[in-house]
This record gives sequence, structure tokens and C-alpha cells, in this order.
Amino acid sequence: MKLVSNLIEVHIFKESEKDLEFLLMKRSHNEKYPDIWQMVTGAIESGEKAYQTALREIYEETRLKVLKLWTVPNINSFYEPENDYICFIPVFAALVSESNVQLSKEHSKFIWVKKEEAKKLLAWEGQKKSVELIYNYYTYNRDLLNLVEINLK
Repeated sequence: MKLVSNLIEVHIFKESEKDLEFLLMKRSHNEKYPDIWQMVTGAIESGEKAYQTALREIYEETRLKVLKLWTVPNINSFYEPENDYICFIPVFAALVSESNVQLSKEHSKFIWVKKEEAKKLLAWEGQKKSVELIYNYYTYNRDLLNLVEINLK
């Protein structure tokens, strides 16, 4: 069995008047895992760093401009039985200021939701855990422990 890390996951969020809102997108009917709600995901291309993939995929799937990008202290994983490998997925959080999403053909709709609604709509426990971690780090732990920010300059 192989261990691979060729995918990324990015949770996009924005600050609203009283809380954070997370962007979820519904996968198109013709995509793998059709009609599930998800965050931005994508495959790491040759020569790319994982965070570069995150930025590229955000642009390709939403056209949103990222203000800040962080690594999230959570690595998601899954077993792929057809090729007998375990995939480890680095998780990122991206702060944006705008709400005007321009979807790619990979998704059919989008919504901005609060933390609890995001956790209800996401399919996998690791994704739900990432939303909770991002929310807690961003809202409660600012003075004690911060997410590791990636320099975008």
C-alpha cells in the first residue's frame, strides 16, 4: 500500500456582522461525488506547493481574491481501494472579503453559511472538524494560539 498526498482542501470564509460565514459549493451532477456540498478541493500539479494549489483552485473554482491564507492543524485522509493507497490531504483556511462567487463547471450552486450549518451539510467528519478548528482558532484563540499564516506576497 502507498501513501500519497496529491490533493488539497480549502475552507473559504468571510467575516459577517456578527459571525463567520463559510462558503460551500454543491458539486455538479457529472462530477465525482455528485450533488454533495463541499469546500474548494483540487489536485496538486507537478512542481506546485500545496498552498499554491490552494490559491490556484480558489481562483479556478470561485474567482475570489484571498486576503489571508493559513494552514489548518488538521490533515484529512481517506483510503482508495481501487489503487490501494491512503491519501493525506493538507487543509487550508482562506479569508475573503467579497461574496460574489463565480462558479466553475465543477459546481452547480453556492451558499454562505454559519459554522453549524456548514457542519451539517459537509459529508465527511474531517471536513466538519476543519470548520470547527478554523472557527475556534479565528474567533477564540487569537491571543493564545494562531493558525500558521502563509505569506502571499
